[in-house]
Amino acid sequence: MNIARSFNNWRQYRRTVAELSRMTPRDLSDLGISQCDIHRVARQAAGL
Repeated sequence: MNIARSFNNWRQYRRTVAELSRMTPRDLSDLGISQCDIHRVARQAAGL
């Protein structure tokens, strides 16, 4: 079960990075994050 949870967390991380990477700097700024924060935010969202 732990392997499945880890895989799902990784998929959530990749999905979040992809979505945030498609946003413009202005859109990211509206959310209160910068482009250099994308990976940190994605790790938090995925629980990594």
